[in-house]
Amino acid sequence: MRNDNCFVWAIVFATSIAISGAASAQPTGPGPVSSGPMGPGPVGPGPVGAGPVGPGPVGTGPLAAGPVGPGPMGLPPVSSAIGPMALGLPPMGMAWTDQDRQDREKEAEQRQRERETRVYDQGRDDLDEGRYDRAIGRFNDVIAAKGAHADAALYFKAWAQNRAGQRAEALATLATLTKEYPKSRYLPQAKPLEMEIRQNSGQPVKPGDQNDDDMRMYAIAALQNSDPEQAVPMLEKVLQGTASPRVKSKALFVLAQSNSPRARDLLKRIALGGSTPDLQYRAINYLGTQGGNETRAVLAEVYSGSADVDVKRRVLRAFMVAGDRDRLLSAAQTEQNPELRQEAVQQLGVMGAHDALWQLYQKETSVDVKKRILQAMFVGGDADRLIDLAKTEKNPELRLTAIRNLGIMGSKKTGDALVQMYNTEKDPEIRRTVINGLFVQGNASGLVDLARKESDPTMKREIVSKLSVMGSKDPAVMKYMMELLEGK
Repeated sequence: MRNDNCFVWAIVFATSIAISGAASAQPTGPGPVSSGPMGPGPVGPGPVGAGPVGPGPVGTGPLAAGPVGPGPMGLPPVSSAIGPMALGLPPMGMAWTDQDRQDREKEAEQRQRERETRVYDQGRDDLDEGRYDRAIGRFNDVIAAKGAHADAALYFKAWAQNRAGQRAEALATLATLTKEYPKSRYLPQAKPLEMEIRQNSGQPVKPGDQNDDDMRMYAIAALQNSDPEQAVPMLEKVLQGTASPRVKSKALFVLAQSNSPRARDLLKRIALGGSTPDLQYRAINYLGTQGGNETRAVLAEVYSGSADVDVKRRVLRAFMVAGDRDRLLSAAQTEQNPELRQEAVQQLGVMGAHDALWQLYQKETSVDVKKRILQAMFVGGDADRLIDLAKTEKNPELRLTAIRNLGIMGSKKTGDALVQMYNTEKDPEIRRTVINGLFVQGNASGLVDLARKESDPTMKREIVSKLSVMGSKDPAVMKYMMELLEGK
């Protein structure tokens, strides 16, 4: 008891110094100067559990494009809330279980895939901007990783080397592509590239190559207003040739805007895998934005006809963009691949499909999948359902997951619900999770309310320790800390 009191007094003393320093500081120089939060970080466990899953904007998410949808609202800055979890360490007083280690290994693999995708995308951007030497360097990193983009990186490295005048090196790179990836879908385009390089061997680099690309872009744009039936064969030739990635992307975009039956058929063939993976992914994305029953049926055909997890994942995201809730729900219920099943659940969350997620949750037996559904409810902003599950869920692990997600949501409704749960709950682990949830929310007033009523010295110490590192200027926090110093 003596040790607990000493600990609380130490925290209060440190906090009072920060508060008094902030109150007495006078503006100096060009702007106000004030003291920041003291201490190395929060005492006790940091946020526990997987963070929200989802996409971010279309761009580099987990393996390229992430879904577009509502994110959590009202999140406070938590850069100062560095707990052990942020360092990859278990919470204090706890050891990692085998499942925890497996989860960490999966997260490390996912981070590596994300890094590879990010570097690959940066290399493609460098190609578009004519920064060939920089692109070659980035593609070398991707090739060394030997991941999903290695064969594509070899092809585009050779393309960049050719543009940079390194033709012997480009031929060697293409030979490596042919030898190490004999089934690569980039080989059909590698052959005409090799012929082009050999024809140009001994010829000086053309300084107008970038201008040639610009001229091609203008020509493709002009095709949008021409006879669609005449334009499609020309676009197909561009897509099958050795044009720059930027020119091919523009050609595919023009193709996707056409209502010509021939154009729709070509777009479908590309989406089904009739070209390089890069163009296939773009075609799938375009189909998603088109919507309509016909394009949704094409997407379903692509999904059922592919064994590639990345392709299927992109189709699920296209279903979300197209508003195809039924097919997403079907995939979430029947897909055998756990990653794809979780992706379908995630996309339902992005769509705000509250009823569908609740239906899945009630029927689901896997705890891991149920966790994903809870995260999808968080992404979809279904606070009411999460509050209900945080109060009534019988499985302790799932209940804790629901509480953590409420903490991340950061609204007044969830904050009030967490305070109410703490006041009625007896389980110490759940109470600590509630405290941490309020801490992540930046809900200092809620923590003060709990601390005032708490009679357990250990739990009170937990609450005060969180308040001491929040750096809150809430008058209620300052008043409470001063009361503790005065022994009230």
